Amino acid sequence: MSGGNANVIQAIAKITSHPADSIRPEMELVADLEVDSAKALQLLVEIEDSLGVEISDEEAEELNTVRDVVSLVESRAGGATRSG
Repeated sequence: MSGGNANVIQAIAKITSHPADSIRPEMELVADLEVDSAKALQLLVEIEDSLGVEISDEEAEELNTVRDVVSLVESRAGGATRSG
């Protein structure tokens, strides 16, 4: 698992209270990790704050699995990130 993946998994674990080592790429955010709308917002803020990746509302609506989140964050790692 790459460092980016681990950071995303840690953010998801923090928000969902699931152990990081139990979170798998194929897991669905809603069905498997019980991410409701409030937790989804918390997750987006956590990713933006801790990883410096901005995710639009439209992009967030397309995130269904852990793999989706990791892929989006990795796609931004090369450029469209912000410091802070």
